[in-house]
Amino acid sequence: MGSHARPNRIHRTGVRVAMVALVGAALPLTAGGLAEAATPGATHSADDDGHTGGGAAGAQDAKDQAAPQINADHAFLLDARDGSQERELWGGAKADESVSMASTTKIMTARVVLKHPEWLNRQITVKQEYRDYVQNVGGSTADLQTGDRLTVEQMLHAMLIPSGDDAAMALADNFGSGDTQDARIADFVNQMNVEAQQLGMTGTHFDSFDGISQGNNHSTARDLAKLGQRAMLQPVFADVVKKTQFKTEAPAANGHIRYYTWDNTNKLLSSYDGALGIKTGSGPESGYALVFAAKRDNRTLVGAILRDDQSRFDDAAKMLDWGFAH
Repeated sequence: MGSHARPNRIHRTGVRVAMVALVGAALPLTAGGLAEAATPGATHSADDDGHTGGGAAGAQDAKDQAAPQINADHAFLLDARDGSQERELWGGAKADESVSMASTTKIMTARVVLKHPEWLNRQITVKQEYRDYVQNVGGSTADLQTGDRLTVEQMLHAMLIPSGDDAAMALADNFGSGDTQDARIADFVNQMNVEAQQLGMTGTHFDSFDGISQGNNHSTARDLAKLGQRAMLQPVFADVVKKTQFKTEAPAANGHIRYYTWDNTNKLLSSYDGALGIKTGSGPESGYALVFAAKRDNRTLVGAILRDDQSRFDDAAKMLDWGFAH
């Protein structure tokens, strides 16, 4: 695990601050996740005009059921119920167009970290550089306090639940190789791109550990749905992203105990029956993004929406309703 100067990153709208509470307790992790799935072979299907509807036969009903009626063109939905393969259910008109993906980037950050499960209990010391970075870019934060020591597993919670850019930087700094912080972060981002290539994410490139792009951080709805499905195969990831809130404690620099409370940015968890979570994203170039999963009647669906507006959670619910009905 490394130590050490701050990389250059640019822009993010808004600062989301997690609560650092005076009281709290660590919550145990339990295993969860999806059945293993092989590389999908489905082809893209273009968006058709239509809306969700009943099951009556006939040409009009078939047209009505051809696609979920949502705002986003950059959308994709797959069925992950089968342990042997993924199956495409529906793709929007721009499901394969590469666009900015904002904090959904952190799904890949987590996936790279979780390639080393033996390090989950290793402690990372929060550096002032992590806090400075968030302040300088106006990023979302878990409000990690300088000198506090959190485990890798706690850092994953801090990154995925309140979408902490400070936690994402801490993980990149400690899981990359190099003599300087910039070198370690560059190496970590390279690991993200290698993983994307191995997953067949042909429309994806990372230049960032948290989604605050230097101009070349982009993906497609299809790629992100695939990434989300694969990430949910990792029990630790699946367990973290399903939590609406997480409370934990960590040794502070002054020898006392710090208590943290983080609320999940994914409102689908509290509004959609069967929601399993995954990750939100937003930014001035990205609009509103969401990678999501839900399970009903032994079927697990995974989807992604990019460049949506604030109706992203409603759109995700419509896509899931349509998918479970088909």
